[in-house]
Amino acid sequence: GWCPLSPAGAQIPQLLVEPPWRPAVLWDWVTLTCQGLGTAGDTTWYKDGQRWRQNRGNHFTVTESGNYTCDRPGSGLSPPVTVLHAPLVLQVQVKLLLEGDTVTLRCRS
Repeated sequence: GWCPLSPAGAQIPQLLVEPPWRPAVLWDWVTLTCQGLGTAGDTTWYKDGQRWRQNRGNHFTVTESGNYTCDRPGSGLSPPVTVLHAPLVLQVQVKLLLEGDTVTLRCRS
């Protein structure tokens, strides 16, 4: 997968969201996967800016709404992913979009 470069030139971890819709909603049984350098056992997770857990693997199913980031040694923090607990949400599919592309939106409750 594609990982952007940090200012120091190192790859920063990325959070993949499954199912691939944003914003992610708690009632979708969202799985977050931390992709980046290092071994999966080195993944540290943060929820709402606080150290939350360290996983043996690089993924888990979210059970609480909040803002999540992951960390791999030497790579820094991933960009955040927000998981909402909302009764109504307008979602867009997570994929690379270019100007002129057709966008699929879904309104869910």
